[in-house]
Amino acid sequence: MTSNPTTATHQLRPGLALTVRAAGHGRPVLVLHGAGGPHTIDSLLVHLADGQQVLAPTHPGWDGTTRPESMTSVADLAATYLELLEAEGLSEATVVGVSFGGWVAAEMAVRDRDHRVGRLVLIDAIGPQIPGQRPAMPSNAPPENLAALRAYTRDTLEDPTLLDRARLRTIPELLVWGADDPVVSAEFGRRYADAIPGARLVLIPGAGHLPMRDAPEATFAAIDAFLAEAAPTRS
Repeated sequence: MTSNPTTATHQLRPGLALTVRAAGHGRPVLVLHGAGGPHTIDSLLVHLADGQQVLAPTHPGWDGTTRPESMTSVADLAATYLELLEAEGLSEATVVGVSFGGWVAAEMAVRDRDHRVGRLVLIDAIGPQIPGQRPAMPSNAPPENLAALRAYTRDTLEDPTLLDRARLRTIPELLVWGADDPVVSAEFGRRYADAIPGARLVLIPGAGHLPMRDAPEATFAAIDAFLAEAAPTRS
């Protein structure tokens, strides 16, 4: 049985108060939401908290939280969440990133030097530059959340350096993709997965940009199978 998530403020450093939901006990999992906001990962948080310790921060600037003026990039967010894992004494965590959160998760993995990240699950993730494929700017997120997104991305939803850096990752990776995603296409997901040695792609039939909402059973089954067999590894 899972407990109801609790919410706490983590003062990581002066001027940065991070709002974090937590639930469950066991192996550590960090869940990062997309442009729509923290509520979009509610079902994912609850599901993963059954037998695991889940942390789900709100990106500074979303849902009325404060974004320090010094935080202006995806790299800044990635560094913040690596710092959060360190502050909590967590290593080899599974990092699950949805949409924009998947970009942050990927950046965490390429920047990690202390084995804080052990596995990656990327759900309809933006971030890499895929020739001929360009993610659509979300249109249904609250205006304040879109403003925060733009503050970190500067109106571009891709990093031309990310894919080359991602190829150097050596941790187990799963990409879960809605087969009918109108924001980042299934072809985007295929080419992203093909570029990363050992990465696995699972397409979720009938699902759009948030497969855990559109097809939760199939989405959770894919993630559970990956977590059951893919122990964190380092070369």
